[in-house]
This record gives sequence, C-alpha cells and structure tokens, in this order.
Amino acid sequence: MSTGSRGPFARRTVSRRGFLRIGGGAAAAAALPGLAACSGSDSGTVRIVGVTDQQKPLDELLPVYRKSHPDTTFSTSYAPTDQVQTVVRTQLAGGNAPDVHVLFPGSGSAMSMVELAKGGLLTDLSDQAWTKGIPAGFDAAYRNDGKTYLYSAGSSLIGAIYNKKAFAEARVSPPRTWSELLTVCAKLKAKGIVPLALGAQTPWVTQLITYALVPNAVYADNPRFDDDMAAGRTTFADSGWADAMGKYQELQRRGFFNDNPNGTTFEQQTSMVAAGKAAMAVQVSAVLSMYREATRTPQDLGMFPFPGGEDPAKAWIPAGIVVGLGVAARADNQEKAKALIAFLGQQENINRWAAAVSAIPLTRDSTTTIDPILADFLPIVDGNRAVPFMDQRWPNAEVQPAHFAAVQDLLAGKTDVKGALGQMDKAYGADS
Repeated sequence: MSTGSRGPFARRTVSRRGFLRIGGGAAAAAALPGLAACSGSDSGTVRIVGVTDQQKPLDELLPVYRKSHPDTTFSTSYAPTDQVQTVVRTQLAGGNAPDVHVLFPGSGSAMSMVELAKGGLLTDLSDQAWTKGIPAGFDAAYRNDGKTYLYSAGSSLIGAIYNKKAFAEARVSPPRTWSELLTVCAKLKAKGIVPLALGAQTPWVTQLITYALVPNAVYADNPRFDDDMAAGRTTFADSGWADAMGKYQELQRRGFFNDNPNGTTFEQQTSMVAAGKAAMAVQVSAVLSMYREATRTPQDLGMFPFPGGEDPAKAWIPAGIVVGLGVAARADNQEKAKALIAFLGQQENINRWAAAVSAIPLTRDSTTTIDPILADFLPIVDGNRAVPFMDQRWPNAEVQPAHFAAVQDLLAGKTDVKGALGQMDKAYGADS
C-alpha cells in the first residue's frame, strides 16, 4: 500500500486545487495514495476511495466498525467527483481498483451503478439483509438486472441554502413561488447583496438550478417523462426542460447571480453564502455540513425548496439517491469489503450516514431523526411529489457532461436555450 501508513485507519484528503494541478487520470492516480494501484504487499488493508462529501460519514462509522472488527484495517482517500470518476473508472477496468469505491446511482455517469454493472466490474450485494428494504421505486438506482450493486443511505435534496441574516437585512422571507423568488431576488440585489451565488466553474454545480426547476416544469405534468424519453416520444428541447432552462437564463439576465459564474468555484460559492455576501445558493443537502463549517454561525443557515411554479401546494422537488459505495468485482479483500457494506446497511448506521450528509434515510424506524433544516421538504417527499435527480435515468455517461457544458455556454452567451438542449439531446441519443 502506497500510503506508507501502518495504522488502522489511514486517511488522505486531497484539495481540489492540488488534484487539478496534477492534471490527467494516470498522473492523478500516481499522486494520490489511496487512488494509486495496490501492489498487493499490504492486501489485508481494505482500500476505500470516495468523494469529499462521503468523508464525514465514513470518519464517523469506520471507527465504530473497528470496535467489533479490530483486525480489519482501512486506507481511505477522498477527492472531487469529476476527478474520482476518471481515475477509479480506469482502475476498475485495469483490475487495480480499491476494494470499496464511490458509486453513483442509476445510469447517468461513467461511475454509475448501471455502467459498471454492465461491464462486470461490481460485486453483487443482493444477499445482504438491508437490500430487502429498498423501495420498489428506487430499483433503477440500486439494481441492475435484478441484482443489487449500490449501497446508499438515502435521498439527498436539492433546494436553496440561504443566509438568514442576509434575508433579514433585505426584509424578505423564503419564497414559495417563482414570482415571489424574483421579487425576493430583486430586493436582495437592491440591498447590495448577491441574491444567488453560482459556482459554475465547478462543473457539477452547473446542473443544480436546472434540476431544481425541472420537477415543476416537467414531472408535475408528466411523471413518466423518463419513460417517454427512453422510448423516443419526446426530447429535452420539446419538453418543459425548455421552460426550466429559460428560467435559469432569466435569473442571469436579471443580474441575480454573482459576477462571472463560470469563473467562480464551489468553494467560493460556499464562502459567499456563509459570509452573507450572497443570500443563497441552489445546492444539494449533502453539502450542508460544508456550508456549516464555513461559517462561525451555522444556526444562521437555512434551506428551503427552490420554487419553480406558482402553486406551493403542488410544488415538486428533486430528491436523488445519495452517492454511495460499491465493491469492486476484483477486489483484493472482497469478503472484508462486503462485511463493511453489511454493517453500513444496519438501520442505526443508515441513520448515522444519512444524518451526516443531511439526507432522508433509505428506511426509517422509531430511532430515525432527520435534520430539522429539511422540515419544509418532508411533506413534499411524503406526498410523492419528489423525483430522482434527472441524470439517474439517463441512458449513458455522455448526457451529464453535455448538460454541464450547455449551461456554461448558456451563461457565457455562447448558445441559447434551444442550442443548449440540442446539445443534450444529441448526447442522449449517443451510443452508451
């Protein structure tokens, strides 16, 4: 093992800047201890590679696991999503991947469950007890051809994380309709506060506003939209996606974003809201802990459903299965890796993981508690007006990066809504 550590729980977290400086999958793998190829000399150590928002739950749960498994040692590494997808995907194909690795639900990315399962790169987890509790509606996220390959603790939500002090300064409250949102943004802007921080330089951030708006624009009228897309009965350009992307563009046209969103990172976006320089940011609930860590007064942060329609009683929201873990089919320590997943699948540990990333647990019981900041989302989720993140049903790994690029081009004035959605339709029709 190239970490050089002989301890039971060696950890390496790599900054985004440091990772990007390396530039390129092979070089990145060589520079990251947890991502480097395992020589087999320390094959008893279970290697785990995750994305940064998985660090907090694993930091909490691995020490608990070791209390009952003192002979099991771990090496963990965490890196940004886009970089891990490149490096670990390459290692899986080469047979030198970590034992346990980040795995995305559904089929929309190069490191998604379906993509890797089709390639025979994942271990079947179907014999584990926790898999029996997966709701039928989530099958497409966790299972392929009837077999379970993904462990995920629950559902993450997309909404607006906001600074309560900034809202109070402008004398506004969280909006419940699109019209109210525009009014609130105008009042914040008049007070010299950036209404919406947008870190579109970080590719995955580009998609979140679209995802927040599409449930009302598309699924509220046609819950079977994904099936219609798959059958070729509709397209992005000929659907409510055009309305959602048009609203995204309207927010920019009205000057409600920070200057140069394409030159602003996720970290800068986070800092702006934490400091009150910006009032809010559309984000996934999994990063709430990062926002809280970025401010001295985390109690001043709140979160509300980002409104895309005009009737609060009929609001729809995105609620996607949180990024999870898989076990490599050719893992050096497959049985130890599976034992860890079985432990994570116990209800108390599903609860712990979900709490750590402000998610709604996969299954709930009397011991389950949910982050109070998500209170406004629960009635919508329990009212069956929540839809998976859009990419979880896309047929290949091409549509998501096409979406990233389309939004960046839209923000840069290089394309219009029709052109942006045309890019996505082209990618959707590409061979997977």
